[in-house]
Amino acid sequence: MATKEVLLVKPVEGLGGEGDQVKVRAGYARNYLLPRKIAVSLTTANRKQVDALKKRRAEREQAELSGAQELARKLEKTSLAFVVKTGEGGRMFGAITAQDVQEKLAAAGFTLDRKKVHLFTPVKTLGQHTVKIRLHADVSVDLSFDVVSENPIEPAAPVAEPVGEKSEKRSDRQRKEASA
Repeated sequence: MATKEVLLVKPVEGLGGEGDQVKVRAGYARNYLLPRKIAVSLTTANRKQVDALKKRRAEREQAELSGAQELARKLEKTSLAFVVKTGEGGRMFGAITAQDVQEKLAAAGFTLDRKKVHLFTPVKTLGQHTVKIRLHADVSVDLSFDVVSENPIEPAAPVAEPVGEKSEKRSDRQRKEASA
């Protein structure tokens, strides 16, 4: 198979980031990468671009990392509370999902993608819970939040069984009649 060495101008999923020299099949380079200006052929003139692209990539990654760390510091100071409707015994109607957490953070002034909020199972109980928020490959925050009831919690009323002959099971009545 014919291969060609190209210099990536933009990051390509599964292939590399900007400024990377990669070997790809000649047809992939000729038909996809080069016409879309995602990559350029690796020549002596283009090798000078490699340094500029790598420098720009390093600056961009450093800016993303510092932005994620700053956002992580702000998120650690944040506390969230969800007020939910409950029924008998404090059982919730519905559940708190990752989308609910993301919307509450957006209301608090944080713009996050819902995919960055990692809540493994929906929260269906009252109390304090934690959610992991991955801001960057190297930065993640454990955010705790409270789930409280909107109305006072009423204990579930025990079901009283009626007293008398009618509450007995048929088999119990038959045993009593047989033994008598």
